[in-house]
Amino acid sequence: MIRDVSDLEVYQESLGLLGDLYQVLRNAPRSEYDSIRQAKRSTKSIAPNIAEGFAKKSSEKEFKRYLSIALASCDETITHLRQLFIVCSSPNLKKELKSLGQRYKTLSKRINRLKTNWRS
Repeated sequence: MIRDVSDLEVYQESLGLLGDLYQVLRNAPRSEYDSIRQAKRSTKSIAPNIAEGFAKKSSEKEFKRYLSIALASCDETITHLRQLFIVCSSPNLKKELKSLGQRYKTLSKRINRLKTNWRS
């Protein structure tokens, strides 16, 4: 039974990925500051939007709206990771960015599935 937002796997996963993203971006070139900053900003908004929507879960429409916002932030993060992948030259960093991008794609699919299947 889901009693608290922390019971939602997508919420837990988004917080875990946040830490992983910060770890990977430490190795990104400083010349890509804008992309790094944008990736951090977009990923930091995923969990709070899930939480805010969950707080309004009595309204199915509102919860789904916030899940849509979280989904958009997740997809934005994927795009920033792809951009960094293109401009980075380090093979190790490219590998980490690609792996992290795949994990965000999985999260995106899971948020979308929760949005599609949620019933108040």
